[in-house]
Amino acid sequence: MTDKAEKQIAELSKTLNEHLYRYHVQDSPTVSDAEYDALFKQLEQLEAQHPHLIKPDSPTHRVGGPPLEGFEQVKHKVPMLSLNNAFTFEELSDFDRSVRERLETEEGGEVTYLAEPKLDGLAISLRYESGILVQAATRGDGTTGENVTDNIRTISMLPLKLRTKKPPAVLEVRGEVFMDTASFDESNKSLIAAGDKPFVNPRNAAAGSLRQLDSRKTAKRRLSIYVYSLGEVEGVEAPASQFKILQWLSGFGLPTNTEIKECIGPEACFKFYEFILKRRPLLGYDIDGVVFKVDDMIQQRELGFRSRTPRWAIAQKFPAEEAQTQLLDVEFQVGRTGALTPVARLEPVFVGGVTVSNATLHNMDEIERKDIRRKDTVIVRRAGDVIPEVARVVVERRKKGARKVKMPARCPVCSSPVERADGDAVARCTGGLSCAAQRREGIKHYASRRAMDIDGLGDKLVEQLSEAGLINSIDDLYKLTAEQLTSLPRMGEKSATNLLESLEKAKQTTLARFVFGLGIRDVGEGGAAALADHFGSLDAIMAADETSLETVEDIGPVVSASVVAFFANADNRAMINALIDHGVNFPVLEKAAVEQRLEGNTYVLTGTLSSMSRDQAKQKLQRLGAKVSGSVSKKTTAVYAGASPGSKVTKAESLNVPVFDEDALQALLNENEL
Repeated sequence: MTDKAEKQIAELSKTLNEHLYRYHVQDSPTVSDAEYDALFKQLEQLEAQHPHLIKPDSPTHRVGGPPLEGFEQVKHKVPMLSLNNAFTFEELSDFDRSVRERLETEEGGEVTYLAEPKLDGLAISLRYESGILVQAATRGDGTTGENVTDNIRTISMLPLKLRTKKPPAVLEVRGEVFMDTASFDESNKSLIAAGDKPFVNPRNAAAGSLRQLDSRKTAKRRLSIYVYSLGEVEGVEAPASQFKILQWLSGFGLPTNTEIKECIGPEACFKFYEFILKRRPLLGYDIDGVVFKVDDMIQQRELGFRSRTPRWAIAQKFPAEEAQTQLLDVEFQVGRTGALTPVARLEPVFVGGVTVSNATLHNMDEIERKDIRRKDTVIVRRAGDVIPEVARVVVERRKKGARKVKMPARCPVCSSPVERADGDAVARCTGGLSCAAQRREGIKHYASRRAMDIDGLGDKLVEQLSEAGLINSIDDLYKLTAEQLTSLPRMGEKSATNLLESLEKAKQTTLARFVFGLGIRDVGEGGAAALADHFGSLDAIMAADETSLETVEDIGPVVSASVVAFFANADNRAMINALIDHGVNFPVLEKAAVEQRLEGNTYVLTGTLSSMSRDQAKQKLQRLGAKVSGSVSKKTTAVYAGASPGSKVTKAESLNVPVFDEDALQALLNENEL
């Protein structure tokens, strides 16, 4: 009986999955909804009688399961990176020029790009093992995401089993989960009918649906997905171009966007951009731009990555949506580095899918350039469809006597003098750690997702703890008690326990996160990662002088000066010691043990290397203390050239700079690495 049931379940699953593929991917259904429902019910009954026979690719997984207590964390084996943005043809051309220069393309040569719509949804990673979907994870911070496998399985157009007889051992694909316009309208009608608050826009609807702890609720909201790139792949060789990869993935039954095109050169890219912009209202789903990727995978590897973005891709964003409203007032917020940022308080207006009541004014230079005054009628836009900003003033509607905006002479929080250095667009409070706003913003930054990632410690709670006098500095976080927390309004025993557990968990971190969390002026996430990777230990970073700091990738004189000044401050050192005394720790990287044997040397890499990529060679040289430059000068120690080198070799010869081959480079590395 069991053998018969097993056979029936297998046949029904195969049939139903085939119908789903034909309906959702090929848009050519071969059975009616009633016939499909009858087959599905038959499968449900059989699985209920024989639960041990339920397979991971069963169509019944698409209806969702019991609620979860929370999402598990997933570490991405291949980081999920974000993209740099372009808003004009000039910026797109600059990107193309940078690509050609790094690839050392011959004069007049052009690069082929794969162009595709930029979906306005949530990035997702899907892992198939031996053809079966075993894990789905959100992008998170690019390194760690959340396990949303149960929710992803409810997406009907996504195969739970790849359509191939010889699946790869591992196939990890990246894509975007979104909600199309029809499903969005349908979901909002249902929410309104139930007396619930409707979603503001399809992206919020997709995000809210994908992060439901009860996957049965996700199943009721029709989500869609398109895949567009690869992560980890084992057991098979992927195609050599981005365009062919999409065709390859489509052959596995994975849904891919058909609105794609190979474009040669920036002019062709921009023509496609204009074409998609016109088609945007007809697509049936939201997009906010076009993504251009270097099509050749070898060239992608050669171009490599920055700290959080690939050098071989860019997102050309659509023009921001705009709306008119009144500027009620201008207030100045104090950031963690003392920077005073003017913020516009607006008559609420609906723009770009959200209601906006505050907008950035950037700095005083921008206010003066745009001649923004209090009580003006202004045009507000969501720059890049994300950050609201005041684009311009409707001068003809300006009222007589409209007051100009002036930078306050003293900090609005601590009354310390405000200073603006010559040539600096930013004015700063000079109060330092004596300024409550700087301390508070520093704590928010330390707890943020990309820094120490203290779950449950959001901006509002930091404000609450600060106002209650429970925290005045970062290390005060680790002195909090359950009794103190439960004394706060709306803070129950369970919430207090969860926060204390999060604080304890976050003590185990990485050097890069900790350095970023310290909030050193001018040191962003990429800079912190570069410092950690180069020096390997906090002690080494703290002991570094400006000269040694400037040998680090992307660390120039401004950042170097900020790092030295930060660690020279006795209060900052005392705070770091206090954090370590409280148990905050991070592993010392192996790089810390490597002597800086090539310190003081500057090298240039050119051509294609066979034993490693240029990025890998660059990292190895930097690890040994060398500086790697993108251009040849009289200060260059040597040029190392791989196959098909470009004009850098000619430049080196004209300056009498030594030029060596890849074997010599490998010998240099072998000789100096421990």
